[in-house]
Amino acid sequence: MKLKVLTVSFLIVICAGALLGQGVRSEEEIPSLWQAYAGYFPIGAAVRYQSLRSHGELLEKHFNSITAENEMKFATLQPGEGTFAFFRADEIVDFAKKNNMLVRGHTLVWHRQYPGWLFRDGAGKASAELVLERLETHINTVLPRYKGDVYCWDVVNEAVSDSMSEYLRRDSPWYQATGEAYIAEAFRIAHKADPEAKLFYNDYGATRSDKMEKICVLLEDLLAEGVPVHGMGMQGHWDIFGPTVKQIETAIRRYAALGLEVQITELDISLYHWADKRKAITDPEELAERLAMQAEKYEEVFRVFREYRDVITGVTFWGVADDLPWTDQEPVRGRKDFPLLFAATEHRPKEAFWQIVNF
Repeated sequence: MKLKVLTVSFLIVICAGALLGQGVRSEEEIPSLWQAYAGYFPIGAAVRYQSLRSHGELLEKHFNSITAENEMKFATLQPGEGTFAFFRADEIVDFAKKNNMLVRGHTLVWHRQYPGWLFRDGAGKASAELVLERLETHINTVLPRYKGDVYCWDVVNEAVSDSMSEYLRRDSPWYQATGEAYIAEAFRIAHKADPEAKLFYNDYGATRSDKMEKICVLLEDLLAEGVPVHGMGMQGHWDIFGPTVKQIETAIRRYAALGLEVQITELDISLYHWADKRKAITDPEELAERLAMQAEKYEEVFRVFREYRDVITGVTFWGVADDLPWTDQEPVRGRKDFPLLFAATEHRPKEAFWQIVNF
């Protein structure tokens, strides 16, 4: 048994066997995750600038694709109009090149993490023409810089609404500035800036039937207009309770039927139901049970991914290990989650890891 501090408010006993699955093994006995899937699709991880140092060895061994979690977003790359800050993104790309990894670009257009100047001018609100002009300048600066190094981009991220009463997000500053014109324009500008890059629409909730249909309407309309969309990114922020295998399969088939590549772009499996925002696990037996459920869930979804390897061209985890998951950026009452394949302690493989490599 080991004691692990989960929050400042409570301690929980974690069984090492429950976390690591098959006990402690030497590094030589642990297979490479990406090599296990070399005949299927690339295995990626979202990284932060500091991850290159804190998780470098783990990345080098287990992943052959990386995505910048924040370092390629609009606000990070162009914090001031005409002032670009590339050094963090450059270092991530250099790390990938050194280790023969693919790089996914994330993301050119999103309703969050944008600079404050983007939608303003001297008189207040910027016109649609000015906003689209600024978007073109941004894309025409960023994509040529990484041409040949970044093989695909999440061009537009999360434009479809979660609400049953609306189609696109009306609260998005992009929509408020330009209507829906920004979506097609972003893809057209990106394709012109780098004709070789694969261009993706990326969204969460992509297995939910109501949202999936709206996403498909958007993609169908774009394709009918000749807009260069090449793939659909299913984010995959899932949990041990859902979605079901059937829902995942249905979504993959639906997007692939549009003639698009499908990528799982932001995969993690939470121990908590997304609707259960305030409950924290305090019982070690319950934690062990949920970790076992997580391992089973990972095994199920990867079985589906392997079955659809003819249309799935990449699977990317949204993080590297449990000591730095994105879910901890917005903690709910100090709740700690363990959504990835490698434990926070020494980055040892969890049972979920062994379930997906031993197939």
